[in-house]
Amino acid sequence: MYEDPGAELSVFPAGGRVLAIASAGDTAAALARAGHRVTAVDISATQLAYAQARLAGAPTATGTAERLQAVARRAAGAVLPGWRPAAMTTFLRLHDLDAQREHWHRHLDRPRLAALMRLAFASAGLVRRDLWRSLPPRMDLVLRRRLATGLTTHPNATNPWAWRLLLGRDCPAVPDPIRAAGRDYPAVPDPIRADGVTWAHDADGVTRAHGDDGVTLAHGDDGVAWAHGADGITWAHGDVVEHLRSVPRGWYDAATLSNVLDGPPPAFAAELRAALSHGVRPGGPVVLRTFGNTPPLPGDPLPDRSLLWGAVVHLHPRTLHPRTPNPLTPGA
Repeated sequence: MYEDPGAELSVFPAGGRVLAIASAGDTAAALARAGHRVTAVDISATQLAYAQARLAGAPTATGTAERLQAVARRAAGAVLPGWRPAAMTTFLRLHDLDAQREHWHRHLDRPRLAALMRLAFASAGLVRRDLWRSLPPRMDLVLRRRLATGLTTHPNATNPWAWRLLLGRDCPAVPDPIRAAGRDYPAVPDPIRADGVTWAHDADGVTRAHGDDGVTLAHGDDGVAWAHGADGITWAHGDVVEHLRSVPRGWYDAATLSNVLDGPPPAFAAELRAALSHGVRPGGPVVLRTFGNTPPLPGDPLPDRSLLWGAVVHLHPRTLHPRTPNPLTPGA
């Protein structure tokens, strides 16, 4: 819900086989709607089930992040009138960047907001402890800078991420990516037997069950459970590193990973890089998001309308597939 898929769509090859973190399902839905063959993986079975349910039409749940945001909006509105819903709606309807910049500095980014945010981020109780350790120091100042950058770079009236974060509502000018999807996913035919279920144990070590509900269930020898739904997305429950190791070399044309390196120990970055070099074809784009100020793996910045991420980058190809020096080349 807080990822701008424009970053992926700007670098992914058309109609590719792509890997995404399931999260709340928005990025997977946007990629599938754009014609990609998407596998969405998540280590949390609860998160995976939630994403699948949203794409099937279930309402968006109010989680911890949304409740904290609602509390923050009410607190800001209590100390600054510009943060109250009616005034914020007026601000979010603006198209002109100069007007947005003036409004932000005159009515929103005031000393009372600074004091409130510093108090809010004085305790690690707001976020998971492992994620807290990966955040930049003085996150209150960092977040205010990110808000200022996003709100003065992109028109508010067509920025759904600004509406969700600052007002807790969908942008009226941009349809909800999940609600607008559904019928637009590519059809994925499955072999169906007369009794409605076909079981097969393939040579690749994967047991599959094809049901007449349009869902293909699979469980591999690597312990990763799969579900291929009629929405055109393959849902995989498991660790992303193990999943990448389990697929044939170069299986994916592209991949997108959000904050998977925010919190884990540094050694995990090396494991992930090795897994990506196996599972993603050479030259295949990989998008990485982080809440930190700098990406944990080197890459080029991508356009991003979300207001929360510290870096959204297209990883450098040599990060994943370093060239082997030619011993016949002078100086190699």
